[in-house]
Amino acid sequence: MSKRVIRISQLASTPGKPGLLPVSPATIWRWVRAETFPRPFKLSQSVTVWDYSQVEDFIARLAEGGIE
Repeated sequence: MSKRVIRISQLASTPGKPGLLPVSPATIWRWVRAETFPRPFKLSQSVTVWDYSQVEDFIARLAEGGIE
């Protein structure tokens, strides 16, 4: 079974480069610390990723108004 993953550079938006979410990398990390956003995991010492299906679930909950 293969797991789809997404990196912070694909998740967050930066000037001139839109991401999956219209928020900054700092906001993603703030959400992780607040336990609102899924926790990432390490593929290697310098590669941090998120499970794409967990991110999709997060977005679906936002769309339904289920996250404060």
